[in-house]
Amino acid sequence: MKKLVSVVLALCLLLSVAVVAQAEGKTVINLTRCTFNLATPDSDQVKKVEDAINAYIADKIDVEIHLTDIGSGEYTDKVNLALANNEINLLWTASWEAVIGTNDLVPKNAVYDITDLLPGTALYGSMDEGQWEATKYNGRNYFIPVYKDNVEGYDFMFRKDLVDKYGWDITSVEKLADLEPMLADAKAEGLKYPFLTQKTAMFYRWYIDKFDFFTADANTNFFAVDRETNEVVDTILTPEYAEFCKLMGDWAEKGYVSEDEATKVTTDTTTQTQDWAISWWTDLPNNVEANSRYGQEVVMQPATNRYAHSTSALGSCYCITANCTEEEAKAAIDFMGLLYTDSTLADIYTFGIEGEDFEYSQADGQAIQHVTQHSDKYNHSMWESASATIVTPLDVEPDDKAESYIAFNGGANTSVAAGFRFDKTPVEAAYSACSSLFEQYGFALENGAVPADAVEDYIAQYQSELDAAGYQDVLAEFQAQYDAWKAE
Repeated sequence: MKKLVSVVLALCLLLSVAVVAQAEGKTVINLTRCTFNLATPDSDQVKKVEDAINAYIADKIDVEIHLTDIGSGEYTDKVNLALANNEINLLWTASWEAVIGTNDLVPKNAVYDITDLLPGTALYGSMDEGQWEATKYNGRNYFIPVYKDNVEGYDFMFRKDLVDKYGWDITSVEKLADLEPMLADAKAEGLKYPFLTQKTAMFYRWYIDKFDFFTADANTNFFAVDRETNEVVDTILTPEYAEFCKLMGDWAEKGYVSEDEATKVTTDTTTQTQDWAISWWTDLPNNVEANSRYGQEVVMQPATNRYAHSTSALGSCYCITANCTEEEAKAAIDFMGLLYTDSTLADIYTFGIEGEDFEYSQADGQAIQHVTQHSDKYNHSMWESASATIVTPLDVEPDDKAESYIAFNGGANTSVAAGFRFDKTPVEAAYSACSSLFEQYGFALENGAVPADAVEDYIAQYQSELDAAGYQDVLAEFQAQYDAWKAE
């Protein structure tokens, strides 16, 4: 009886909340996002930010936001469960995310088709039509790209204090092997991570000048289009893959790459320490953003060219979940439209509470106000928050940040495979089986866990296991779909 009374009271409470929301004319949207700059989000501060957002938008749109921040280390698992329970309306994701990435959500019918809801909205007008075209699946819009560096390229990243101390000429570095003398200095310095891979399988990134890894999934980097031949290839059997894995194995034996990388002991905040010397960075229009993100001065040297391809504009994006009603979908679009066009809202959402999490300032020589972040409770970056054209620049960024992003995106190479999206449905079981083998073989090979003299045998074993899992069938399906796409 007591249980029944409790249930009735709970239902009454839910109904009363719904009535209040309806009376106020607000549509409630549950928004979930990932936190990269902090190991663990502060729930009390997130609630303060939620309240500040709702107070600011109250007289602008008929939407109320319930904000959930989840640390990057547990984001995928928690979001996957929340999606299964229909607990999310608006979700941050990316092409490179596992399980809940853009290529996972569309085949699962987990995202709302917003194609017909976008025209004429503030959101649609917040960026050029090319962004919406580049992010389509099967001619339909399912995702809201964050307007940022929507092309892909990578840099070598160095701690500047070490560059100055040892007089490293970073402009002489054109390929990975050129780093070796600097890594020797870093090891002699006693650093734990002379070369920090950030627990990332890096073949996918270092070799994009040779291959378009169009799956946008590091776990399936054994499929790619060779940019020279414009054909789908098995990258595991290429000389480039053996070369890379042998180098990583050799560096691990020399103490340049720590076993912590292969065992995933390093974290997303290791780059904020002084335990490393050289790492990688996704190229930006203004790379000094890294100084703020990592809490120390770093310098960059280009490692690859930049490319616009099928998933580059989906490196950070939002989606409206399929469980939403049309009313909720429209409310989410209204909120995102305001977020992408209103600097005050974008700053609250990105930086938090003024005076607690960040400050505005205008230094000598600056034409506009800039932001200084100083919080260990709420701290996000523009790239995973809102448009670069509307978020206030950080104190280390130039006045013309918005213009620089527009120019940056416009100056990239266009990939031969731009526009192609693989439908894995016909071979999904084999594709998944191959992907699961990556953790056992590919990740280890690419993070130095396999000695250089054992790499070729290990690659052969890797390929044999892939073939047993159905790799050749998936490769043939890739080739057939790509050839059909090229013929269109």
